[in-house]
Amino acid sequence: MTLTGEAAIVTGGASGLGGATATMLAHAGSRVTILDLNEEAGEQHAAKIGARFVKVDVTDEQSVIHGLAEAAQAHGEARILVNCPGVAPAIKTVGRDNVPHPLDAFRGAIEINLVGTFNMIARFSARLAAVDVIGEEHGVIVITASVAAFDGQVGQAAYAASKGGVAAMTLPIARDLASHRIRVVTVALGIFLTPMLLGLPQAAQDSLGAQVPHPSRLGKPEEFAQLVESIIANPMLNGDVIRLDGAIRMAPR
Repeated sequence: MTLTGEAAIVTGGASGLGGATATMLAHAGSRVTILDLNEEAGEQHAAKIGARFVKVDVTDEQSVIHGLAEAAQAHGEARILVNCPGVAPAIKTVGRDNVPHPLDAFRGAIEINLVGTFNMIARFSARLAAVDVIGEEHGVIVITASVAAFDGQVGQAAYAASKGGVAAMTLPIARDLASHRIRVVTVALGIFLTPMLLGLPQAAQDSLGAQVPHPSRLGKPEEFAQLVESIIANPMLNGDVIRLDGAIRMAPR
């Protein structure tokens, strides 16, 4: 699938991985809609790259329905969806003074990272399946996971569970959508320079980057966007979970 002239949606596209992906798509000639909860950052980034912004909560069905309708009204029915939103709580199963992991924090990570991702995929795919598109491909969905799905660290039970669920549902969703000619690929990211990591001191960033075998640094959001571009372009990539991690295997801490 080519990018020029195609409508594309990026969730979590106001900044970070999603922001870089929205920029890549816009520069390649796609008509981009950014869906995000951060209204100020979303509007600013959309204006910068010539995209449209819609405030959307991916965990809310009506919000997603509204966002997809707004995107379609502005750019036509999207054939490309890139899911980038996520939260990463750092809480041990049993913390100090034997306090158990708060259940609402665990549920919150699952709700945003896993349920929100599935909500977006199901609603997007249902709309696209109803549109008549000629050719081998109807659409492409890229999902963002993490190497925590496989190498979860201390304090990452909720995050690893949510991203593990994303990785596990990739193949069945790809099989579900095969009859509609919609491909589904997940990217499991290593340590990338996201807004969360940018808030750390430079020494801490350098220490994290040094854990990566090669290249021994933090990944750049633009490198994630580069892989998204390749996934969209290659019709045989489907039902896969691709690690983008510089060969890192996370230690317990």
